[in-house]
Amino acid sequence: MRISMASLSQFTVCCLMLAVAPAMADTLYSNGPYNGTTDAWTINFGFSVSDAFNAFLNFGDIKGEDIVYWDPSTTDVLTTVDVQIGTTSFGGSIQTSGGVTNTFLGINQFGYSLFQGDFSINSIEWEGPGWFTLSNACTTGGCSENPIYWDENSGPSTAYENSVGSIPSEAFTLTGTSGGATPEPSSIMLFGSGILSLAGILRRKLMG
Repeated sequence: MRISMASLSQFTVCCLMLAVAPAMADTLYSNGPYNGTTDAWTINFGFSVSDAFNAFLNFGDIKGEDIVYWDPSTTDVLTTVDVQIGTTSFGGSIQTSGGVTNTFLGINQFGYSLFQGDFSINSIEWEGPGWFTLSNACTTGGCSENPIYWDENSGPSTAYENSVGSIPSEAFTLTGTSGGATPEPSSIMLFGSGILSLAGILRRKLMG
């Protein structure tokens, strides 16, 4: 049985594509499922909430967050929120995240609408423990009309509210890129040369 050079070339191209494939988006940290029935904490009108997270080594880049929040309205939903990621509670530079995707989850026994809000942030390289803080949430009606409450799920995180101190933690997930850095061009060239050499050896053996 003989293998054509076209097949060997296709094999080489596939290997090179795998070598340069970017790291995949992933769940970097989850504080557990939402609760939706116990309590929630205001993240606008001057109030903020900070939750701890603990990343694995070589954590990668934080690029997005998912939260669950309570809303008195079914239509006046989250549009932007101020995000901080730092080494201490309420620490880190503030960036305002927009483009929120809101998914309706239902209405709880208190009459509040439950939504999952998914949003992206400017990529932040991170490794190890940190703090995720939300404040200044705005809705389609503006930034001073509708209170937004971050769902308390009593997950494994430590959490603080800026006016009362220690509280049970909230429902959130950090997403982004993990899996290590993209190979340097020199490494890719060496890998490619090795594959081509292997292809040549296989061709000589198969044709000999």
